[in-house]
Amino acid sequence: MSKILSICLLMIVFFVNTSYSQEKIVFIDINYIFKNSNAGKDLHSQILNKDNQLKKEIKDFKEEIENERNLILSQKNVLSDEEYNKKVNTLETKIKRMNSEILDKNNELGLFKKKIESLFSKQLNIIIEEYSVKNSINIILNKENLLMAKKNLDITEQVFNLFNQKFDKIELK
Repeated sequence: MSKILSICLLMIVFFVNTSYSQEKIVFIDINYIFKNSNAGKDLHSQILNKDNQLKKEIKDFKEEIENERNLILSQKNVLSDEEYNKKVNTLETKIKRMNSEILDKNNELGLFKKKIESLFSKQLNIIIEEYSVKNSINIILNKENLLMAKKNLDITEQVFNLFNQKFDKIELK
């Protein structure tokens, strides 16, 4: 009885190991592809341009407000209290309006980034899907979510090359 049980256990272990070895699991570094591919670099530069433009507008606004504030303060002794308060209120209204505009533009930038990420992901997923079908891959994991894996399971370079061949630039809609 002991021999039969041992043989059955050995067969079960053998078949379980065989079934696991048939699964092909790999990983990919999506951030690397975004930062280094031609299309990713172009999209990243568009994000940076919008971000830099917003930062410049904020800086210009702060300088303008600071200049107006200094001008009002320098006129405090010359202006009547009523005139002074009127100018201060006008400046505060301008600050509130500009803060609202800056908030709107920040939200707009966030939506722009999400749109770019979504568009990039759609195009990249097309390449990844074709690659996985062609190479009989069952599971593809994101490198960010891995603790450790063998380097030979990394398909980033292969997908990167395919992506660069197919997409030189991704047009925003």
